[in-house]
Amino acid sequence: MKYSKIFIGIVFLAALVCGGLFIFNLPHGVVSYAESLEPSDRALLEKTFEGQKFKNDLTFSSETVQKIDGDELVAEIEVPVVDFYYHGEPKYVSIGDLDSSLRLVDLGGENYLDNFNSGANFRIIKVESANAEEKKQAEDQVRAALPTFPSRDSVLTINQTGVTALARGIQTKLNQVGDGAYFAEKIQDLLSSSDLTHISNEVSFADDCTTDSGSTVLCADNRVFDSIKAIGTDIVELTGNHNVDVGKNAALDTLKLYRDQGLLTFGGGSDAEDAKTPLELNQKGNKITWLGYNLSTTKAGGGGATATLPGANLYDEATAKEQIKAAKARGDFVIVDVQYYECYCYPEAGFVEYETCDYPINAGESDWPEQEAFFKHLIDLGADLVVGTQAHQPQTFELYRDKPIYYGLGNLFFDQTYWPGTERSLILTHYFWNGRLLQTVVTPTIYDEALQTAPMSDADATAFLARLTKWAK
Repeated sequence: MKYSKIFIGIVFLAALVCGGLFIFNLPHGVVSYAESLEPSDRALLEKTFEGQKFKNDLTFSSETVQKIDGDELVAEIEVPVVDFYYHGEPKYVSIGDLDSSLRLVDLGGENYLDNFNSGANFRIIKVESANAEEKKQAEDQVRAALPTFPSRDSVLTINQTGVTALARGIQTKLNQVGDGAYFAEKIQDLLSSSDLTHISNEVSFADDCTTDSGSTVLCADNRVFDSIKAIGTDIVELTGNHNVDVGKNAALDTLKLYRDQGLLTFGGGSDAEDAKTPLELNQKGNKITWLGYNLSTTKAGGGGATATLPGANLYDEATAKEQIKAAKARGDFVIVDVQYYECYCYPEAGFVEYETCDYPINAGESDWPEQEAFFKHLIDLGADLVVGTQAHQPQTFELYRDKPIYYGLGNLFFDQTYWPGTERSLILTHYFWNGRLLQTVVTPTIYDEALQTAPMSDADATAFLARLTKWAK
């Protein structure tokens, strides 16, 4: 009996050992890599799954598509671009190489940065397995190993616009139509679609914008604030020199209106100290300092903030140096907006124009008479983007030291229909990602005697941008 128990124990132990050997030597699935994989993708996958074993066969492959639904394993995104001046045939670059020196163009009528699931070539990794659980496990590991691309949650979009002056003829039209939002009807969808929308409003609001003689002055009827709301305004630049045209109280009341409505302001204020305060943004991982200066009123007088009066932030070289330096020390992206001198170049009669004002101008008597030199000087001080918001007609743009300069954006809302150039503007749509300017899309606009601003047709926009960039170096 004793030996029988020993024998049974030996047999049982042998069975366990043999069973264990059988268990640990079960055949494993084969991990295979299709020839469609890029070498870099295969190397990443081999590193990710090194030493791992699966019960079922696992196959990795890849393909390139032009639309995704958001669940795909995206290994690379290539987008079509032209150069900064919209010249040349489109070529494809990795989304990681996209920056503000290139212009993203549509693919199949879609812009990648507007929807993030089309408008590009997407190289995706595909996983195949007979076992759903193992397939999901492998997909999760691949997703964690792949690079992070721009997305709606990480890209900050800002629409920046030119002159807003809802005054004079706007008042007459308002009295005809009776709708304060009328002027924004054809542009509001575009402008309100971004995370933030900027305007440079040059006039204050008041209940009555007529003089004793019945003429209108440069102020805005309170009712047209509905147009500002309709375009989704978030940021109001106050570098213009007409915000005090109807007096201190109207300027202060307008400033209060903005702030009561939750709008951010910069480039002007209740006094000189308030006016020079930078606008600091920190959204979606992007830190931006936005500065606004008025150069044109520094010498000419009128419209500039003082120790006791509201108005525009007058340009001061020492202050500009200090503010730009401090912002760069914080690691911020720095935008500088300038209210430079205006340019008009039209014959005395006829609805025709010359191209002189398309390009940087010479302002005559000034500390900085040459617009080009002054704007480039701000880049030399450390600005990452310089924009002229003074121009009543659009001006050219260029790269200087790999930094963009837009010399003038023209009139977004105004009554100047007596010259063709003043009916136009440029909307800049900036896309920021990981603290850098990934892209700026330029959209030309136009209005006529109906005073409703609208995007130009594609053909007109292409021709107009070609005209503006003839000056490009």
